[in-house]
Amino acid sequence: MPQPVKSTPTKTATPSGKESAAPKNSALWVGIGILFSRVAGLIRERVFAHYFGNSMAAGAFKAAIRIPNFLQNLFGEGVLSASFIPVYSRLLAEGENELAGRVAGIVASMLALVVSGLVLIGVLLTPILGDLIVAPGFHGEQKALTIFLVQIMFPGAGVLVLSAWCLGILNSHRMFFISYVAPVFWNLLMIGTMLVFGGHQDHSTLAVTLAWGSVAGAMLQFVVQLPFIFLKKHTDGRPVGAEIVFAINIVLRPVRDIFSSFGTIVISRGVVQLSAYLDGIIASYLGSIAVSSLSYAQTIYLLPISLFGMSVAAAELPEMSRSTGTQDEIYAKLRARLIAGQRTIAFYIIPTVAGFLLLGKFIVAGLFQTGDFGRQDTLYAWYILMGSTVGLLAATWGRLYSSAFYALKDTKTPLRYAIVRVTLTVVLGLLFAFPLRSILNTVLLKTLHLPEPNLPDIELGLGAVGLTLSAGIAGWIEFLLLRRAMQSRIGSTALPGSLTPRIWGAALFAGFGGLAVSRFVHATPHWFSLAEILAVFGVIYGVITWLMGIAEAQALIRKFSKLARIRR
Repeated sequence: MPQPVKSTPTKTATPSGKESAAPKNSALWVGIGILFSRVAGLIRERVFAHYFGNSMAAGAFKAAIRIPNFLQNLFGEGVLSASFIPVYSRLLAEGENELAGRVAGIVASMLALVVSGLVLIGVLLTPILGDLIVAPGFHGEQKALTIFLVQIMFPGAGVLVLSAWCLGILNSHRMFFISYVAPVFWNLLMIGTMLVFGGHQDHSTLAVTLAWGSVAGAMLQFVVQLPFIFLKKHTDGRPVGAEIVFAINIVLRPVRDIFSSFGTIVISRGVVQLSAYLDGIIASYLGSIAVSSLSYAQTIYLLPISLFGMSVAAAELPEMSRSTGTQDEIYAKLRARLIAGQRTIAFYIIPTVAGFLLLGKFIVAGLFQTGDFGRQDTLYAWYILMGSTVGLLAATWGRLYSSAFYALKDTKTPLRYAIVRVTLTVVLGLLFAFPLRSILNTVLLKTLHLPEPNLPDIELGLGAVGLTLSAGIAGWIEFLLLRRAMQSRIGSTALPGSLTPRIWGAALFAGFGGLAVSRFVHATPHWFSLAEILAVFGVIYGVITWLMGIAEAQALIRKFSKLARIRR
């Protein structure tokens, strides 16, 4: 638990002895950076869909990229944010700039050493363990291609872990935009690779070329952040880079604090990543189309989680970690931040859920229906997207509560509930993907009167909807457990009872409005028709929530009005 010091809870100490208020727009800058990154990711996936569709090579590439991503996510952004940022930010708040630099250098050195070893092991052992760890449901040429792609992409994953160290430094210094916009460069290199080679390479050859492009993109993402770290200056004018000393040292107390929590967080993160990995294993038995379509749907439903869950949680973590004062003062500040964060997330995520349910077909078509990705592929990806809507709100709220626990240096509580979530996800996923798949087919195709996609092995493939549905149910249970544990510690963080029903009402009304407009847009899906539908949806939702007096809507409209006045 943070130790009380003589300072007010709303300010942070600087090395010069002055105090500075926390920035008001941290989440905004995180959100803008993530928005650029996710838009680049959507364009990447659209180009991928154009050249690969739901081909054998598409399934192989999507399965392969999950394996090195396991390493990246295990040691990367989430783990470093939870273990490194709270310690590093507090040292900065206490004016210990030199010590903070030493700690940053030691963490980078030890991380590089560990990740290099894991990358080498991954490259060497993947061909040996391929039957166990790489999409065991694949066979023959597809399995061989998947294993080869994994070997190529492992080094890129290691570089992305080091990129997460850059993110931790930049976020602690409240330079949020560059750290979250950096993945744009990774996406751009992959897009460029497909555009240059896609027209004259077959699917399998292009998949190999794209894997090398992903490694080059990872290196660019890492390199582009370094100048901002080493040129950033403290308030006393000394460059941040001048304080960073690379070394191996596990004796230093702050380093021990970081790595003592690092292990627990790695296990917690590993448990969650294991869940995603097992989903991929299950999907491989549902067919190649299930693997690639899950990836297309994931690109869409991760966008709001990143924009509104990650942006709020990422901006709050360093600020909550800097909180000082008495225990009551710290807890009061945490309550206020959690309530405000939940309000912001609900305002944006609830209409997203409504949009995915009612307008998801147009969203998938507008983003991906091109080239080898046809109308039937659109239907299938939309059904998987519908399953993901169950847990969107829980996933984003859960990220915020996990950040609050990490700020209190409590890593064990999120771990316990992550284990519960993963266990439920796997058990429910197996049930919905196989024995209960017929129920999903009945609900989707008969009860809701939705057409059956004309794709190979689609009866098996509809079990993929069960994977996203089961993850959503487990996500709600995890969130409720996290909230209960936090409230027992710091007091109630509940939202006003009428807020979420009003937001739901506005979102559903706007969704049906967008659905009505969809009947009059162009028959062939493209970006412009999607923009028309979403514009109507957004305007209706904004106007209704503004008339309801919802504070977030009024604040948003004030910002637009201010921008309009500035432009005039």
